[in-house]
Amino acid sequence: MNEFMNYEALATFGGLAAAVAIIVQFTKSIIKKRFADYAIRIYAFIIALVLTFIFARSGEGVEGIALTVINAILVTLAALGGYEVIADPFAEKKK
Repeated sequence: MNEFMNYEALATFGGLAAAVAIIVQFTKSIIKKRFADYAIRIYAFIIALVLTFIFARSGEGVEGIALTVINAILVTLAALGGYEVIADPFAEKKK
């Protein structure tokens, strides 16, 4: 890989998941100062939704919007799950 993120990379599932993970991890401390930990999931979904609508919109009309939202949910789960598996596999979560 000789290039930075580009439009073609962001139009793929892996590219979107990587971009969401990077953006959320880079800005997470700002969100955690004002909100509880669960807000990170909502924040990650909003980032995924915006990026998915811009770079990987699916279809037209209501069906396209529904598919794009579902895809954003999948991207969010992949981005957050990837972080937990790779960067913080033994974290103790508060109950």
